Amino acid sequence: MPEKPQQTEFRVEALSKRHDRKGFSCGVEPLDRYLRVQAGQDARRRVAAPFVLCMGQSNAVLGYYTLSARSVDIGAWPEEVARKLPRYPAVPATLLGRLAVDSRLRGKGMGEHLLMDALRRAFEASRDVASVAIIVDAKNHDAEMFYRHYEFIPFADRPNRLFLPMGTIEGLFA
Repeated sequence: MPEKPQQTEFRVEALSKRHDRKGFSCGVEPLDRYLRVQAGQDARRRVAAPFVLCMGQSNAVLGYYTLSARSVDIGAWPEEVARKLPRYPAVPATLLGRLAVDSRLRGKGMGEHLLMDALRRAFEASRDVASVAIIVDAKNHDAEMFYRHYEFIPFADRPNRLFLPMGTIEGLFA
């Protein structure tokens, strides 16, 4: 009986100088440029925490996302959500600022892999630093549909801004 091929191991880790970002291309120039030029600076300045997807022992970046803290005005939340929140002027959330997968891996489930990693990290961090939801600003219709597939809810006044309550995320990892 022939031996089964080894399943490729992917890992997601914080961006560092050892990661090779030059070969990354998702096909969206602003996202490619962000990874090459800005992501390291944002990490050093602590304005975003970039995480990268690598395969095996390679340090070539095949995908990435960023997380950062955000506060959201209480009036921006849908009424059914706002009713359950304290009446503070703003409440804390986690921003999933960017999420991109190299074009070579498109359609292979790596977007979902990165999203689940981001949700898990955000949920775990919310135990130490409060956050009521993950928020995303979908860059286009395809991105909006990707997040809606995972039950993200649009804000009424900005349909491309979506959120997933931390309680829903907790249920994913229970």
